[in-house]
Amino acid sequence: MKIANKQKKTGKIFVISGPSGSGKTTLLGKLIQDREISKLLIKSRSLTTRPKRSQERQGKDYFFVTRLEFKRLLKTKKILEWTRYLGYYYGTPKQFVDVQLKKGKNLGFCLDLKGAAILKKIYPKNTVTIFVLPPSLKTLKTRIKKRCKCTAKQEIAQRLSLARREIKACSRFDHCILNKNLQVALGKLKEIIKKAIFSTGGTNGI
Repeated sequence: MKIANKQKKTGKIFVISGPSGSGKTTLLGKLIQDREISKLLIKSRSLTTRPKRSQERQGKDYFFVTRLEFKRLLKTKKILEWTRYLGYYYGTPKQFVDVQLKKGKNLGFCLDLKGAAILKKIYPKNTVTIFVLPPSLKTLKTRIKKRCKCTAKQEIAQRLSLARREIKACSRFDHCILNKNLQVALGKLKEIIKKAIFSTGGTNGI
């Protein structure tokens, strides 16, 4: 007698958002390095036309492409969601996401508010949105300056202005985490991810 195979569970999408300097990228990086979480979650790699920073690697942190190549991918509908931030384009390869979800893989993203909303709309049952709050705008400004010493004052001012608007959207996310202490914030993020992966319940919000 043949026993019917159980339907394979599709993967989940975890979107981590927050203003520039909130620590969302650092938190996702720490998650991927965590021995327990690394078995449950893989980092999704975005396309970007932004110049590569000294510590970044092609194909690991981002897929760095020219603006011409980015627009070509947009035209052929190979980008799931995209945004323009401070003059640079960022996007998510659609095929990559679809293939990983069908394999049952869980994906971790760092996206802006628009990107989080789009993924939540396209994959409502799979997506969990998490907003990372900085302790204060003063701390945020310090982090931005420290992260990229060559950042112009005008760009810092733009990032802070945008941060003020973004923080107001925190309540629209499934979860909000205060990143005052990195290890504490990381612990809370791990709890959210493990609970979502092993739970059959849905999510609300963005």
